[in-house]
Amino acid sequence: MFLAVPTVAFLSWILIPHQPLGVEGWRWVVFFPVVGALLVWWIRRAIPESPRWLAGHGRLDQAEAVVAAMEARVEREFGRALPAPVAPGPAAIPAGVNRGRFGDLFRRPYRNRTILLALFNFFQTIGFYGFGNWVPKLVAAQGVSVTSSLLYSALIALAFPIGPFLFTLFADRFELKWQTVAAALGTASFGLLFTLTRAPVAIIALGIAITLSNNLLSYSYHAYQAEVFPTDIRARAVGFVYSFSRLSTIFTSFLIGYLSAHFGNPGVFAFIAVSMGVAAAAIGACPPTRGKSLEALGAR
Repeated sequence: MFLAVPTVAFLSWILIPHQPLGVEGWRWVVFFPVVGALLVWWIRRAIPESPRWLAGHGRLDQAEAVVAAMEARVEREFGRALPAPVAPGPAAIPAGVNRGRFGDLFRRPYRNRTILLALFNFFQTIGFYGFGNWVPKLVAAQGVSVTSSLLYSALIALAFPIGPFLFTLFADRFELKWQTVAAALGTASFGLLFTLTRAPVAIIALGIAITLSNNLLSYSYHAYQAEVFPTDIRARAVGFVYSFSRLSTIFTSFLIGYLSAHFGNPGVFAFIAVSMGVAAAAIGACPPTRGKSLEALGAR
C-alpha cells in the first residue's frame, strides 16, 4: 500500500489530463491496482505460518522449522547465539486442536478488547481515508487549481513509502498502542492546522505531516491488535474488529463530500479531528503489550 499510493498519485497527475492510446487517463489509473494485486499474491507465498497455530494442529515438524528459521535470522542479525529457551508453562503448551469460536471474542479477557478495537477501527478510517482519498479536493479547496492540486497530491503521497522506513528507527522501542494514540492525535492536529494555511509550501508540509501520522497509525495498530488475541481466534478477531473500518468507509465518502460542500475544509477536518479523538481514546483504553508474552496477556 505504501508504494501503491504515491504511484497512483503520480499516475493520476500524469495520466488523468490525457488519453493514452485513446483511453481516458483515469481508466489507466484504475487498472494499476490489478497489477498490485498480482504482486501481493506472489509476496504472500513466502509468508510463514504461525508456529503456534501449526503446533496446535499437530504439525510440530513444520512449527519447529519455522521457529528455527526465525532464530537463525535473529542470530545473523545480532551476530551471537540466542540464550537457551525457557521451559514454557502448562498454559503455553497447546492441548490438542483448538479451532476457537466466534463467541470467544466476547468472553473475558477479550470482550472489552473486541469492543474497544471495533470502536477504534470504525473511527480511524475516517481520518485515514477521509484525508487520503480526498487530497486533491481538499488541496483545491485551499485555493489551489485542480491541475496543481494533483501535483501537490503526488508530492504529499511521497510520504507513504518514506514514512515506514523512518518509523523502523523506533517502531519496536515504544508501546504500540501509544504510538497509535500519538498518530491519531497527530492526524487530528495537523488536519486542523491544514485549514488555516494557503501557502503552497505549508499546504504540502502539513499534507505530508498528516500522511506520516496516518502511516504511523496504520502499522502500529495493525501490529497491536494482532498481539492482544490468542492464536486460535486471532484471525477471526482481527477480521471482525477490522470489518468495522470497512463499514464506516461506506459512509465516510458521502459525509466528507457533504461536509466539504456545505462547510468547506474546516468542517471536514473538524469531523476528522473528533473521529480521531474517539479512536485515540478507544485504543488508549486497551491493555499494553510491549515486553509481555501471550500468556501474560491471557492469550495463547
